Amino acid sequence: MNKDRMEKLIADYIIENKENHYRLAYSYVKNVDNALDIVQESILKAFSSIDSLKSSDYIKTWFYRIIVNTSLDFLRKQKRIVLDEEIISQYDSGVIDEYQDIDLKEALDELPDKYRNVIVLRYFEDLKIEEIAEILEENISTIKTRLYTALKKLHIKMSP
Repeated sequence: MNKDRMEKLIADYIIENKENHYRLAYSYVKNVDNALDIVQESILKAFSSIDSLKSSDYIKTWFYRIIVNTSLDFLRKQKRIVLDEEIISQYDSGVIDEYQDIDLKEALDELPDKYRNVIVLRYFEDLKIEEIAEILEENISTIKTRLYTALKKLHIKMSP
């Protein structure tokens, strides 16, 4: 397929599914502006790496993988910033109150990325196990195991 035709298919797919892409990015970063930035950056990455898409049949999983990876890159950068702020706050004389919240959002945020990714893609994006495996570049049995483990961890965190 020629490059112009592939660009048109990708553009059409992105426009038709923009709410899903935004929701996926937002599920990672929990911020409207950051989610919009991630979607925009993902679109740029998609068009600059269009040659990596082998077939138009895989546009969905290909683009989801770009969004997930862009979101994770953003979170890694943010984590570095937060760690720097934590070091600074150690020298602050103020006292920080900590409250344990058993809310689902909080429990999801506490999960390691590899488990949270599977939960978000499966239950919030309603993707099939096979699609998740392709997006995360893992085999199907690994995804099933992670999903089971993640649900078990969430159950433990959500239990009174």
